[in-house]
Amino acid sequence: KQTLLPLLREETSSFIFPCHPAVQRPELQHMVMELLRCIPLLLFLLFVCGLDHFIFSILSIIQHHSFVQYSYQTSHHLSVNVMGTSLMAQLLRSTIGALNTSFDTEVETSNLACLPQPSRMTRQQYLDTCLPLGALALLCLVQVYPFRLRRAIAAFYFPKREKTRVLFLYNKLLRQRKNFLQLQRGRIARQARQPPGLGTSLLQWCRRRWPCLRRFLRRSCTVCGTPETPRHRPCPDPDCGALYCEPCW
Repeated sequence: KQTLLPLLREETSSFIFPCHPAVQRPELQHMVMELLRCIPLLLFLLFVCGLDHFIFSILSIIQHHSFVQYSYQTSHHLSVNVMGTSLMAQLLRSTIGALNTSFDTEVETSNLACLPQPSRMTRQQYLDTCLPLGALALLCLVQVYPFRLRRAIAAFYFPKREKTRVLFLYNKLLRQRKNFLQLQRGRIARQARQPPGLGTSLLQWCRRRWPCLRRFLRRSCTVCGTPETPRHRPCPDPDCGALYCEPCW
């Protein structure tokens, strides 16, 4: 409840507000860890795509520069002429004349069937390959919002446990504030004992010398470091000059 225990500026960053649309600091740390787990998958995917492109390039070079075509032409003519008109000449012409042949041969061949035939992956195939990883990264970003429902579901089924958790959180914040107050008192006391530095003294002198520069030379809260606003209150001790915001004061 805001009316019961208003949160300080330092405490607000450690809580998750379910109705806040932005990703908050506790959720951001968990989301970054989930995204870091996707990096090995991304590196593996890039390696596979790069290897695919490398193999395609090698096979394409082999295909274009290892092509060899052969052309073979031959001609064969055999003719036996037997002269004369005798019976023996006629007999030889009828028997040996069958050996007369004539043919031309032309053969063209290549090693195209032995060469690789690589095919490049299309842009759609690359997109389909990277789409699951993109969906996984998107789920890592969106999962913080369903996780906010865990406390509401647990409170609905276990209301007594929810009251115990709220009481524990309330006491824990009170202890943290008490310890924080003691730590800040010690830190501010040590800081007050130290002489101001040259930059601090020059800044204070400029603020006193030219009051119109105060809007540009704004100081910050001594405790939490928030920039100076009209609600900031200076220490009533004239020798102190420390500035505090309204919650810290």
